[in-house]
Amino acid sequence: MEETLLLVIALLLPLTAALVVTQTNPYHALVMRGILGSIAALIYALFGAADVALTEALVGTMLSITLYAIAVRSSLSMRLGVLKDSPLLAARTSAAQQLLQQMRQGLQQYHMRLELAVYGSAEALLAALHSREVHTIALEPDEEVAEYRLVTRVPRLQAILTQQALLSEVLLP
Repeated sequence: MEETLLLVIALLLPLTAALVVTQTNPYHALVMRGILGSIAALIYALFGAADVALTEALVGTMLSITLYAIAVRSSLSMRLGVLKDSPLLAARTSAAQQLLQQMRQGLQQYHMRLELAVYGSAEALLAALHSREVHTIALEPDEEVAEYRLVTRVPRLQAILTQQALLSEVLLP
C-alpha cells in the first residue's frame, strides 16, 4: 500500500513539471512551480531525507517562488512615457480614453499591465525612451495628425501594438 502511494506521488512530479512548462500565464506557472516543489519535498520526506525535504520546501519552493513572482511582476509591465500636461493622464478626451482602453486590452492578452511615466518636456520624454526608462512614448496629436502617435523601442511591443493598429513609429535601439 505504501509503495503504491509513493508511486502515485512520484508520478505527480513529471505531470506537474509538464504543467509548469505548458502554462501561458506566468502566474499559473508560479502556482504549478509551488506545487512541484511541495511534491518533491513530500517525496524526500517519505524517503527519510528530512533535511533535504526541509531545504526543498524553504529554498526550492518558498524562496524561488518569491523571487520568480518579483521577476514576473516587474517584467510584465509596459511603461508608457507621457507629458505632464497630457490628456492621457486623466483620460480627459475621448481619443485619450480610447487609446488607453485599446492599449490595456491589447496588453491584457499577454498578461501585461500599462504604467504611465510622466515627464515635464518633450526632450525629457525622448531622452527617457533613448535611455530605456520607458518602453514606449505617446506623442500628442497636432493640427496635421488628429491621433496620438506611439513610438516604441521594443520589438515585441512593436508587434503587439501593430496588431492593435496603434503603433506609429518604431525606434530601434
